[in-house]
Amino acid sequence: MSIRFESVSKSFGTKKILDDVSFEVTRGEVLFILGKSGMGKSVTLKHIIGVFAPDAGKVFVDQYEVSAMTSGARMDDLTLVRQRCGMVFQHPALLDSLTNFENIAFGLRSKQYSQKIGRKLSEEEIRDVVLEKLSLVYLEPEILQLYPHEVSYGVQKRVSMARTLAPGPEYLLFDEPTTGLDPLSTSSINALISELSRKLKVTSIIVSHDMACALSIADQIMFLDQGKILLMAPPKEVISSAIPLVQDFFKETMELLPPDWSLEK
Repeated sequence: MSIRFESVSKSFGTKKILDDVSFEVTRGEVLFILGKSGMGKSVTLKHIIGVFAPDAGKVFVDQYEVSAMTSGARMDDLTLVRQRCGMVFQHPALLDSLTNFENIAFGLRSKQYSQKIGRKLSEEEIRDVVLEKLSLVYLEPEILQLYPHEVSYGVQKRVSMARTLAPGPEYLLFDEPTTGLDPLSTSSINALISELSRKLKVTSIIVSHDMACALSIADQIMFLDQGKILLMAPPKEVISSAIPLVQDFFKETMELLPPDWSLEK
């Protein structure tokens, strides 16, 4: 059970975003993808769920070759892949016309989810799932009757995460999950990602600029630059890397950390 890239290349016009990229994330791992803006981090995530198809190479989610699912019957397989993957975007992307409860329950009421489990959930079952996922992101039931605009941006982020968790994905994909948050909320969301990954035993891939969080919770850290993987290694190896870009990321991070910070925490 894994996500695997085999010699994947992708260009937009004359700009090559991914250049012969190969890596694998195994079951239960937490992978952080770091790098400067425009270096292919989010494009990598979108290949996993079939939003983009590579110009060359192959992308696999478990036994499914996502890169081959472009039309016809294979689109049904792509639906199965997307059911395995839960995507958390930079912004909450909640439906303003629905309450927080209805937002979280949205995927549970879909035709695709009913097909996945072989039946429709009752309203009581839907409420039970919503409350369970709400507790996982440390929110109280009182917010369920409110609309997204009636709660803070940080709470919206958590509601978005609960919505993603509701259908029970096996892979969690986070695209800059702490964008727009203050430092305290950023720390809280990062801790939540780590806890969810371990508690639910899911594979998580996080696109981020947050080196401190990556060092604290990642099993593997991958650096992308100019479309290529500069380094993919555990945090302790990242710290000792002599690659200039990696050193720059680490140096900037250390300047922001408290004096008592330790990788062992």
